[in-house]
Amino acid sequence: MKEIKAFVRQHRIANVLQALRDLKAADISYHNITVSQVQRPLASEDPAQQHYSLDLAEAVVSEYKLDLVCTDEVADELIGAITTAAHTGLPDAGWIFVSEVTKAIEIR
Repeated sequence: MKEIKAFVRQHRIANVLQALRDLKAADISYHNITVSQVQRPLASEDPAQQHYSLDLAEAVVSEYKLDLVCTDEVADELIGAITTAAHTGLPDAGWIFVSEVTKAIEIR
């Protein structure tokens, strides 16, 4: 199994979620998808991309962090869909990290 974490710009998250819904409809399955709003400091030299966080006392870029777990067989297809839907054409527009899941236990 794989865990996929993607950091996606705010204005692209709806496209990413739709791409994942489309894959689910095509029987490409994944589990435990979560989306969290995050703030990334030191992320952009473009002032238009930043806002000031009072909590962190510095300029940040707002993004969404998406987490999901999937089988090894569908990981590349999910990564491709996320990459395409999150694409902005700008440098440092996001990141995808893939990790091995060594154990998963369902709670019932």
